[in-house]
Amino acid sequence: MPLTVQDVERFESSRPRLEAIAYRLLGSASEAEDAVQDTYLRWQATDVDRIEVPEAWLTKVLTNLCLNQLTSARARRETYVGQWLPEALLAGDPMLGPADTVEQRDSVSYAVLTLMERLSPNERAVYVLREAFGYPHREIAEILDLTEAAAQQILHRARKHIAQGRTRTEIDGATARRIVEEFLAAATSGRTEPLVRLLTEDAVAIGDGGGKVPARAKAFEGALAVAKFMRGLFKPGKAQRALAGGTVEIYATGANGSPALLAVVDGRIIGVICPEITAEGIAAFRSQVNPDKLERATRRWAASDHGEPLFSAF
Repeated sequence: MPLTVQDVERFESSRPRLEAIAYRLLGSASEAEDAVQDTYLRWQATDVDRIEVPEAWLTKVLTNLCLNQLTSARARRETYVGQWLPEALLAGDPMLGPADTVEQRDSVSYAVLTLMERLSPNERAVYVLREAFGYPHREIAEILDLTEAAAQQILHRARKHIAQGRTRTEIDGATARRIVEEFLAAATSGRTEPLVRLLTEDAVAIGDGGGKVPARAKAFEGALAVAKFMRGLFKPGKAQRALAGGTVEIYATGANGSPALLAVVDGRIIGVICPEITAEGIAAFRSQVNPDKLERATRRWAASDHGEPLFSAF
């Protein structure tokens, strides 16, 4: 039976929520869009008049599609070239979803999205549905075909895994932005010492080039190693210019709810640097430079008023 206009409108009204769930589950905007489209095809193929609570039905279908995707993604990532990082989304992207509570903002932060890779598919689903969207355990159990007690136990394990990877206290947004600007000034000074002072002793730097762009397969570890890497990254030179494909403009903006730095060449984003800023200093730099994972961010950037760059390099 063909969908009515009302049936299509009902699905479309759920699309933003479904995309936000799928992005948190998959860490990829393009895969999230595909999962939501597959959900629509199943909506189209069913007798919607027999569905008592369409929103619950759509969430269940989407979540299980994402669980299947996560299972296959684990196998694909074993052969992924270099480090795998989530796709970064710029501030204002509707796929970031709700950001009213600390839990909602935390669940889409770049640091937590990366940590969620440690979780099993079921742990990730329970964590996202509960922390980011406030689903009661009863509904989560129905979505995942679990008992309510099992859903509660899975959430406890998921929270524990995430907490083990985040031992420091986060700081407020204004302070974080100031530290990002201080970092940029230090990185472009050509000196290592100012950078080291901004970092925690065990700081790390990770880059995802996906085999498309040169990126170190192993993370830089320790304040001195990270500082030297960052100093070299921002040092002008013919080699950097040739690699970037032109003059690089650096902008301070927001990504996944936190301050970030964008590297832009001729209006095209070639890198998103997401620092993890804590009360002790910058604990990590996670840099997305895989061009396949920058297409959505570039489209949003091109459509926005982003002002003047903080720095032009190379």
